[in-house]
Amino acid sequence: MTITQLRYVLAVAEHQNFTLAAEKSFVTQPTLSMQVQKLEDELDIQIFDRGKKPITVTEVGKKIVDQAKNIVNEANRIKDIVDQEKGYIGGDFTLGIIPTIMPTLLPMFLKTFIKKYPKVNLIIKEQNTERLIENLEDGHLDAAIAATPLEVDFLKERPLYYEPFVGYVPKNHRLSPAAKLETDDLDTSDILLLQDGHCFRDGVLNLCKSSKKFGEDNFQLQSGSFETLINLSDEGLGMTLLPFLNTLELEDKRKQNLKYFVDPSPAREVSLIYHKKELKIQITEALREVISSVVRGAIAFQDVKIISPLSK
Repeated sequence: MTITQLRYVLAVAEHQNFTLAAEKSFVTQPTLSMQVQKLEDELDIQIFDRGKKPITVTEVGKKIVDQAKNIVNEANRIKDIVDQEKGYIGGDFTLGIIPTIMPTLLPMFLKTFIKKYPKVNLIIKEQNTERLIENLEDGHLDAAIAATPLEVDFLKERPLYYEPFVGYVPKNHRLSPAAKLETDDLDTSDILLLQDGHCFRDGVLNLCKSSKKFGEDNFQLQSGSFETLINLSDEGLGMTLLPFLNTLELEDKRKQNLKYFVDPSPAREVSLIYHKKELKIQITEALREVISSVVRGAIAFQDVKIISPLSK
């Protein structure tokens, strides 16, 4: 039994196809198939049911796959130990970021990080929170940036910053005369939201639950981007709420429609999250340091009230 064989088993279990598993493992399909077959012969069991399409994992195979994940992760830790001992910060690092954070945060820190740590090959993937958690558990992501708290047992969360919610209120809206917004001002019948599946949407809904004017059935307009919500607001179809960083690049005319909340301002906690096994922790810490230092100056708000996607 070898680590390489276990890696091949994990690839087949993930992709449910020997050809695709071989492609992702950068070996030929006959080589991968032969190594998996050798392991099955050595163990005298069948890990995969090749008679089904797509290929499935047998019952005993599921136990082997789970153990293989642990063994491969522990093997990876050996290289981590050596890298940390040498003070080396480099190699591949896969980072996931949720869609409501990616467009504003990534341009703020990416150039600085690459310049400071040129030996790190940063692979960035935009995924929703549910997918990030799955990929962190499976080892397909080394770390992720998401709104927290998530309350997931196997994850560690390191807060990066607290981002206030800001109202975008067009001139013809009932709240336009207000100097500042309060939670009780919000009426779900005229708030435009991101589509279902975005944690920022969930945070807004939880914020509105503290208001007496709550009724999810009133939501009819939903979008996948803040830009669309702003455009709809400009057309007089309602107001919307934006993360603070999304307001920085608005044109001056649109900035006139921004309304801030009275203190403490509702806000979301944005954290760097990673597996408790702390693989590649030296790169994770380097990312945290760079992002925190870059964002710290952009968000001057101190008095905030955290609105969690998990809040009830």
